[in-house]
Amino acid sequence: MSRVRVLAALAVLAAAASAQTARPLANGATRPRTPAPTAQPRLSDAQLEANIRAKLAKSQKISQDHFQVHVQGGVATIEGKTGVIQHKGSATRMAKSAGALAVNNHIQISDAAKQKAAANLETGRRRAQIKRGDARGDTRNDPHQPR
Repeated sequence: MSRVRVLAALAVLAAAASAQTARPLANGATRPRTPAPTAQPRLSDAQLEANIRAKLAKSQKISQDHFQVHVQGGVATIEGKTGVIQHKGSATRMAKSAGALAVNNHIQISDAAKQKAAANLETGRRRAQIKRGDARGDTRNDPHQPR
């Protein structure tokens, strides 16, 4: 009887070992497990700073602002001034896409750019959105139009 117990224990151990090294496929076959993909090695601060500067320089519009970039511990700090509000957000996105863990954006937007944005909001220069299925002259959904 002790042989039966020993054989049963070995069978359980063998089943557990095979379950750890193989996964069943859709057709019932098994294949060995592949190791999980490893994270890419983190860039040094100097390499990361060079990558961010290259991305900013590649943009014809943002390169005209001459932003200063510093990286410490994977965190990028961007400083400078711009006359276009969108350049501030674009610089942050470029730094993150270059591999920065976080971005401290200290870019200052000019007063003229702020006033222009405020004027655009006041005058309502944005177009009204139209549903894709409706024709431009279609007034079916307009409650102010007589039916």
